[in-house]
Amino acid sequence: MRVVSLLPSATEIVAALDIEPVGVSHECDYPSWVADKPAVNRSRVDPTASSGEIDEQVLDAEDSGGVYAIELDTLARLDPDLVVSQGICEVCAVDAVAVRKAVDELGLDCEVLTTDPHSIEDVFEDIHRIGTATGTEERAAALVADLEARVRAVERTAKTADERPRVAVLDWTSPVMVAGHWIPEMVEMAGGSYGIADHGAASRPVEWEAIREYDPEILVVAPCGFDLDQTTENLADLTARPGWDELTAVQEGRAYAIDGHQYVNRPGTRLVDSLEHLAGVIHPDAFERPPTDAARSLSALTAKL
Repeated sequence: MRVVSLLPSATEIVAALDIEPVGVSHECDYPSWVADKPAVNRSRVDPTASSGEIDEQVLDAEDSGGVYAIELDTLARLDPDLVVSQGICEVCAVDAVAVRKAVDELGLDCEVLTTDPHSIEDVFEDIHRIGTATGTEERAAALVADLEARVRAVERTAKTADERPRVAVLDWTSPVMVAGHWIPEMVEMAGGSYGIADHGAASRPVEWEAIREYDPEILVVAPCGFDLDQTTENLADLTARPGWDELTAVQEGRAYAIDGHQYVNRPGTRLVDSLEHLAGVIHPDAFERPPTDAARSLSALTAKL
């Protein structure tokens, strides 16, 4: 089957089902070999810019045709049987409406499968749906069973913890945005409390004063699309704000950066890795600390600035 995947999380799922996509998005980079596949879309936003500049570019792009453009010639040449797209966020990846329009315009005879996850269970359901669409149902079932077992293991250990610290996860720094969707659920699975967003709610911008009032005991900074180096380059968006040094998480050395490009904001098979990484920073005495290429202490990063 000829599969085109237009978002990194779906590409991870497709690859985990032992399917080699014929085309991917410009951001797909895991497993590493997918980077050699033809890119079927491109971004009108410079991903290397600062967080504030990216926010401005996104607003401009939304007013002039959207953040992403589909490479119609490439899509036509690949002639897919299945295109996997998304409906959760038109800033994160090309959305299903644009994909269906392109498929119709080209007259392609293919299925468009749209993912729209807001919880870990939704991600597992997407794995089953992609498995059904690609004829890999048994492989999908085995994959989900393995992931579910890892989730249960985290929950069992987290229940033995003596505390459930207040946690805030930020998925953007200028403006400050609180992570929603699957994050509230995952934080609670990992033994924390997440009183700053509801389960399944969209990520949303908040006033900095709301973060100060919430005063997280654990703070995780994981900007969507940023690796740890780019997150470090943009930390002044937070550290220069009034009251940063007064946050309990900062004072107690429990503020962290997690790679938001590879983890946390990518709802694919490695979302369970993200759960394990969150557990490792929320309860480091009960769980393995995440590897340094996935998460680092902000106190160590800010000392280098």
